[in-house]
Amino acid sequence: MAQVTLKQLLEAGVHFGHQTSRWNPKMKTYIFTARNGIHIIDLQKTVRLLDDAWDFVRGVAASGRPVLFVGTKKQAQETIQTEAARSGMYFVNRRWMGGMLTNFSTVKKRIDRLQDLRKMQQEGQFEQLSKKEAKKLQDELDRLMFHFDGIADMKRLPGALFVVDPRKEHIAVTEANRLKIPVVAIVDSNCDPDLITYVIPGNDDAIRAVKLLTGKIADACLDGRQEAQARGEIPAEVEEREFLETPRYEEIEEYLEDEEDYLPTVSEDEFIGRTGEEEEAR
Repeated sequence: MAQVTLKQLLEAGVHFGHQTSRWNPKMKTYIFTARNGIHIIDLQKTVRLLDDAWDFVRGVAASGRPVLFVGTKKQAQETIQTEAARSGMYFVNRRWMGGMLTNFSTVKKRIDRLQDLRKMQQEGQFEQLSKKEAKKLQDELDRLMFHFDGIADMKRLPGALFVVDPRKEHIAVTEANRLKIPVVAIVDSNCDPDLITYVIPGNDDAIRAVKLLTGKIADACLDGRQEAQARGEIPAEVEEREFLETPRYEEIEEYLEDEEDYLPTVSEDEFIGRTGEEEEAR
């Protein structure tokens, strides 16, 4: 289980959806109420569905299959990289290139080229070239790392995708659906849940909310990997790799914290206090 409480979700701002005018009606079942023109997500459902997603992701990792973390919006980039690396999984956090899944054989060739250039650089071969030739190869390596660094060691298609904001990452979601790869996603009030295999209703814009939910999915990957390692199906140690530095987003977080001063107040008791009859009436 994900072992998350309503209090943790509230403190992270997971319950704040978008303005009511921007909602997707298909999200109605996951909405608790609306206040000051903002939809409030039903955190009781978030807790239950996060547990379901956690169990599924753990099972994928336990089977030895990789999970691909996807989140290219600024609020998610750093967390996606950090949590994927922590759990020994792969990630895309800068730009999703069309065909990354559906044309994986071609992408694999670019990854192989990245590996070759990286090896050349590590062996000092760049230093033996002219400045012009070395710069050309370094520029090529930098471009390949920008796009593929997070999947450089991914030898096969993932067993599942974890996505922050499937509306923004619609190309990745479409490719996964076409290949019947399950999609686990943080789904905000403006998203289409029908495209997602395991919906986690929640705020996909607040950094603290993204960190909390992504961290729980990473925990599921770690738990599953431990089982696979015990069976000897994957290496016991996750090789540490160097990634390109990503910008930090303190300014964005400060902006979101200031913005929350204007959001409606919702208490933990409100979610807990709703009766079964009220739930059926919704």
